[in-house]
Amino acid sequence: MSNDQTPNQYAMQNPLTQYPQPPFPRQEQAEPGLDMKMNPPPDHGEKTYRGFGRLAGRKALITGGDSGIGRAVAIAFAREGADVAINYLPEEEPDAKEVVQLIEEAGRKAFPLPGDLTSESFCKSLIANASKALGGLDILVNVGGKQLTQESIEDITTEQFDATFKTNVYALFWLCKAAVPLMPPGATIVNTASIQSYQPSGGLLDYASTKAAIVGFTKALAEQMAPKGIRVNAVAPGPFWTVLQPTGGQPPEKVVHFGEQLPLKRPGQPAELAPVYVLLASQESSFTTGEVYGVTGGKPTP
Repeated sequence: MSNDQTPNQYAMQNPLTQYPQPPFPRQEQAEPGLDMKMNPPPDHGEKTYRGFGRLAGRKALITGGDSGIGRAVAIAFAREGADVAINYLPEEEPDAKEVVQLIEEAGRKAFPLPGDLTSESFCKSLIANASKALGGLDILVNVGGKQLTQESIEDITTEQFDATFKTNVYALFWLCKAAVPLMPPGATIVNTASIQSYQPSGGLLDYASTKAAIVGFTKALAEQMAPKGIRVNAVAPGPFWTVLQPTGGQPPEKVVHFGEQLPLKRPGQPAELAPVYVLLASQESSFTTGEVYGVTGGKPTP
């Protein structure tokens, strides 16, 4: 590790001890929560990610770009040479301001576009506004999501079920539908599925269902878009140390032991996931479409 105890992502090391292991301090936040309040703080690559020009001149919109996986992707994309628009909820403004600063420090343009993805009209305007601000749109990364654990199906209200599907599935449909007509050949869409798509937890019934839907959506849209030269893929993370967990994504007692059950004995950090999004967004993956890339800490996806 460096003097500030930030792991070097590029030095060979034991992945079991590369990042903090459970048990973690018990912690809870009200939804949607802030990364800056997590203990230990997640690593999004702020001090470590190095760019190599793989997205030079590209124009990207990232939902959920203020925190967690989306934040790590925004940092990586900017350091790879892309201008970046990020979407987030207005309550997440403190985290979003940090991301805007990090993008600008990388020498790229940043466009914060707050708003609620459960609104079809907002999703349409988000695509239009991002394209206008960026001067085009050739990368769409769908990360923003909702996850609330409930022990029983009897505890899941229709309101929660509806909100989870609107955030995770309907928004994906609305955003892709609005983006595709604006995207040139060579453009890419990267969606965010989950290990829950394949190995659902009982307490995440509605969330797991949405993530399974995203896998099917990604594969079908990829087939549609292939003749247009637009590639569509998804990433399927396992347990990652993000603000989704202490804001109701896991019971508080499970956050303490989050990731402990994995072969690598810890949750992943967002910085470990960003390079996969870079690969799928870049021309380096030019022959890859309709795929789901698992990053699960040792719990293989099909």
